[in-house]
Amino acid sequence: QVQLVESGGGLVQAGGSLTLSCAASGFAFSNYGMNWYRQAPGKERELVASITRNGGSTRYADSVRGRFTISRDNAKRTVFLQMNGLKPEDTAVYLCTGGGLWGQGTQVTVSS
Repeated sequence: QVQLVESGGGLVQAGGSLTLSCAASGFAFSNYGMNWYRQAPGKERELVASITRNGGSTRYADSVRGRFTISRDNAKRTVFLQMNGLKPEDTAVYLCTGGGLWGQGTQVTVSS
């Protein structure tokens, strides 16, 4: 089945950490750059982080740079988003995308 499946979201206190995972199946994962977006209620979808197909280059939104880290394991067909120093404004549904696909998203809620 061709799909992306996110996991790892949850409820965390401000200052805490979470690691999101996105497992890919059904397409040549290592041929594609991957991205994490987030969608908060009433706000536009925001590109959070991107990684090239070999993991050699990454980019981050200004709002998360220095706190979030994107990485990938091509052997496991998985992309990760390590989130540290979480803030209430990081609360959103986090979605991964790549290869023309979108996952269903995973909810991250940060309490103050």
